[in-house]
Amino acid sequence: MTREDVFQLIADRAREVLPDLKDHVFKDSDRLRDLGANSLDRAEIAMLVLESLSLTIARVELFGPSNVGELADLIHSRLEARAA
Repeated sequence: MTREDVFQLIADRAREVLPDLKDHVFKDSDRLRDLGANSLDRAEIAMLVLESLSLTIARVELFGPSNVGELADLIHSRLEARAA
């Protein structure tokens, strides 16, 4: 799975949790908080993404990324490590 695939998966799950984003064009610099996601929404988006990928990441690591692009980078790097 490419990094862009991971980014698109995050965007898709964000749209599931926050239907108001259905027409939003996601950018790397987008912050879920700024798009209207509260802490529970952000946790749900992350959980849905990880479940979709059958990936386990310590929840504390998910607090590091400050935007969607950084979250995609983190998840993609974990996928690459798992594949190695």
